Amino acid sequence: MGTVTADRAPHRDLRLLALVAAGGAVGSVARYGVGLLLPPSSGGWPWGTFAVNVLGAFLLGWLLEAVARRGPETPRLRRVRLFAGTGVLGGFTTYSSLALETTGLTGDGVWLVAAGYVVATLVLGTLAALLGVLLGLRSRRSTFGRLLHPEERP
Repeated sequence: MGTVTADRAPHRDLRLLALVAAGGAVGSVARYGVGLLLPPSSGGWPWGTFAVNVLGAFLLGWLLEAVARRGPETPRLRRVRLFAGTGVLGGFTTYSSLALETTGLTGDGVWLVAAGYVVATLVLGTLAALLGVLLGLRSRRSTFGRLLHPEERP
């Protein structure tokens, strides 16, 4: 996949769009699997969605920091970022389900659970993203970077 030229913006490059779509499919299947493993509690707390949103925020923070620490974005880094970040983690996380489940909880009359769910998701998701960024900052050459360029030795 060559470099992107001025006359071919990334959003018009079908190869890049295919990477995002493939990553989105992987992430969506993973989210579905987590939902099967972590069904809502008897009190209605949507554990599967809560887990994927907090974990996804952490992973996205780590991924983007790891990519940024590699220096200027190369075509290879762009493909990794689009596949893993926009695609996989975009398909894995689901704030639309957060909204739908919150509406369902309020409709069931469990307003405190709904409010707790929203606040916990947003606060813990933000903290998880920050933790991911901090983890990405901990090393000069992240594990992610070594995976991209195994020929480089620290």
